[in-house]
Amino acid sequence: MVYPVSVKNYPAPDFNKKEILRYAGVKENISEINALIDECIKELDGKLTYKVCYSEYPVKIISNDIDLTFTAAISKDLAKNLKNCNRFILFAATVGLGVDRLIAKYNALSPTKALIFQAIGAERIESLCDLFNNYIKKEYKAVKPRFSAGYGDLSIEIQKDIFTALNCSKNIGVALNNSLLMSPSKSVTAIIGITNDSDCANENGCFSCKKTDCEFRRENEN
Repeated sequence: MVYPVSVKNYPAPDFNKKEILRYAGVKENISEINALIDECIKELDGKLTYKVCYSEYPVKIISNDIDLTFTAAISKDLAKNLKNCNRFILFAATVGLGVDRLIAKYNALSPTKALIFQAIGAERIESLCDLFNNYIKKEYKAVKPRFSAGYGDLSIEIQKDIFTALNCSKNIGVALNNSLLMSPSKSVTAIIGITNDSDCANENGCFSCKKTDCEFRRENEN
């Protein structure tokens, strides 16, 4: 059976300066840093795109063995995340190469500015994923927190199968190299479980992940 892939393009979501500061590792609201963030946001104007491709699949779970239809996985953490789900949304999202180019430009010219662009890029891709997540919630009502390759005990190797299933390069211009790094770097792939059990839909996605140094980890989840 062929599982069609859909593509969505979004307008730019509002910038969340609090999140940008968090990704930059800045704990205090400093006027000079805020001014630099404003300067970087202005420089990014027109250089980002907000694209998502996605498909819906059935899932079967026996203990920690998971049949994701497009591939199989062994993962205690993903099995827990997908508990009471018989289908899920697989998606990939990107904000494009614009921020990568500015990070590369300022790595030598201004490391501080490069850091701010890194933080803005992290905030942008998470904001895009949140937009898509909210769209899926409206469509399906009760969904699980998104779960990515490399979270918890889910092998990063599954990225290869995700890219094949979604044809990410063709659909949204995202490539995967031999080290399993994505280009553009501010890109995400993830699974969103669909459940009929609303009591299961509020589990914390980051809580189940042991990667405490992840730049996308939410506040108060360490």
